[in-house]
Amino acid sequence: MKGKVWKLFAFKAGLFKFPDRKGVCLKILGISAFYHDSAAALLVDGDIVAAAQEERFSRIKHDQDFPARAVDYCLREAGIRSADLHAVVFYDKPFLKFERLLSTYLQHAPMGLPSFLKSMPLWIRQKIWTRSLIQEKLPEYSGKVFFSGHHHSHAASAFYPSPFEKAAILTVDGVGEWTTTSLYAADGQQLKVLRELHFPHSLGLLYSAFTYYCGFKVNSGEYKLMGLAPYGEARYRDLILKELIDLREDGSFRLNMKYFNYSVGLTMTNRRFHSLFGAAPRQPESPLDIFHMDLAASIQSVTEEVMLRMARHARQLTGMDKLCLAGGVALNCVANGKILREGIFSEIWMQPAAGDAGGALGAALALAHDHFKEKRKAAENSFTAQKGSYLGPSYSDRQIEAFLSSQNIPARQLKQDELLTEAAALLADEKVLGWFQGRMEFGPRALGNRSILGDARSASMQKTMNLKIKFRESFRPFAPAVLAENASSHFELSGSSPFMLLTTAVAPEQELPVTEEGRGLEKLNIVRSRIPAVTHVDRSARVQTVHRESNPLFHALISRFKDLTGSPVLINTSFNVRGEPIVENPEQAYVCFMRTHMDALVLGNFLLLKSDQPPLQENPQTQDWRQTFALD
Repeated sequence: MKGKVWKLFAFKAGLFKFPDRKGVCLKILGISAFYHDSAAALLVDGDIVAAAQEERFSRIKHDQDFPARAVDYCLREAGIRSADLHAVVFYDKPFLKFERLLSTYLQHAPMGLPSFLKSMPLWIRQKIWTRSLIQEKLPEYSGKVFFSGHHHSHAASAFYPSPFEKAAILTVDGVGEWTTTSLYAADGQQLKVLRELHFPHSLGLLYSAFTYYCGFKVNSGEYKLMGLAPYGEARYRDLILKELIDLREDGSFRLNMKYFNYSVGLTMTNRRFHSLFGAAPRQPESPLDIFHMDLAASIQSVTEEVMLRMARHARQLTGMDKLCLAGGVALNCVANGKILREGIFSEIWMQPAAGDAGGALGAALALAHDHFKEKRKAAENSFTAQKGSYLGPSYSDRQIEAFLSSQNIPARQLKQDELLTEAAALLADEKVLGWFQGRMEFGPRALGNRSILGDARSASMQKTMNLKIKFRESFRPFAPAVLAENASSHFELSGSSPFMLLTTAVAPEQELPVTEEGRGLEKLNIVRSRIPAVTHVDRSARVQTVHRESNPLFHALISRFKDLTGSPVLINTSFNVRGEPIVENPEQAYVCFMRTHMDALVLGNFLLLKSDQPPLQENPQTQDWRQTFALD
């Protein structure tokens, strides 16, 4: 016992030295789980070898369970077993989070008893025993299980893969253990926390409260609220700033908790909140009206103001001219775009898996650099260290052919040049194309490997893809994928946006005159630009710049489309339908293709036309084609 106590003291004091690893590649597995978007990530010698969300394998949207399948994938990708790992690290500290829950319940007792009774059994059975669960799930691993602070994991995920030597880091989300917002300064290897905001005062939870109130699902519907905002006017902005949030000049704030129920209740808002805005919460799937659009516009405006003030303070406090962002609020691409356009920082870099999934990667990176003193490998540009975020599984033409043959699916295998020509011609003919290539993306955005593509010039394509392909709300905007070298001629974007996390205006030369805007959803069908399918009602677009260096095949496809049409822009939306995760393997891609009105599907070098396909077999026999995994 004395020896263990001494080792713990020495480790905390920085006296403990890790064994000499000369000639040994350090292998670290990062894990996030139990809240939403569970994931695993693997580092080998500081290199990000693999990362994936559990939902892609389990097919449970935002799956929160232990990411056993994602872990198996990461180990398989590296060609190792769990016994080969040097360390396993979890992305937050369960006991500290448990302390926050108990403290909050006790503070508000006897209020919150239903929430307490609902949450405590899960904590007692599972969440608090994370170390034991990891050891149970990885029986061959005999090493130590580490724990990283939630926001420290976010900060590490934002900075270490970035191309910056020095940067300010903002992490903003719902809540970790106690922290809801943090400001770090990063210099080379070191991350130093400078400021924190603590629960219950949370920008992420404020946004989620309005997500809930407007009838969308918390932790997944926030992007719908963001997409709805341009249809309304920020009529309630002043009311929110007066009653709900006390916002300071430096971006710090306190929420007026008398309007919220999330601390100890089963809902986000309470009767006072509903009375303040004069209505009960919208029921999910019920009609949206101008009231909800104005609410969305108002909370989006407040969120942007908070983020702008935080960014200005971060620049002033750190003196650094580069900014890194992570945490769920960093997925608010409209706010990100506002920060960039304000010129507060010369460059900003957002972790593409900014939410809890990215915590798995950040925990591994933090452990590698903070504890094992792994030397940071400088990134050449915005996507090299993160590898374009193409960190998931891939499937060879041999595996794809095995699947197609096992199901007698009609398809043509083409040479790559022929494939590009035919795919571009289909897109130019306003066909909708499923595009399944290479390694799956890590994070919520499809970046050209698990994508559904369409012609951005088509005035009807947004409606077609929303209603007949994605089966989702008609107001939802689509993102453009544009050749990086042509981005500035189509969008007001001076730099790059490889991860689709910046919203910017369509370039003036692409705009068309509009005589009458209308109100609410009346704005939807008005043609505002030469690329109407990706131009939102406020003339903005969530841009993905496509670079030859990070995705040569997707770049080649858009280039071939440009050769045919003169346009370097395609619609790029994730390869899934509403309520389902992005597809992971060829079988899932084919089923999604057949259940929607997609016209064609590209699987590797195979082209499938809908008109050639037999009726879908709902329970295909997949064992034969899966056996080919071992052959590639």
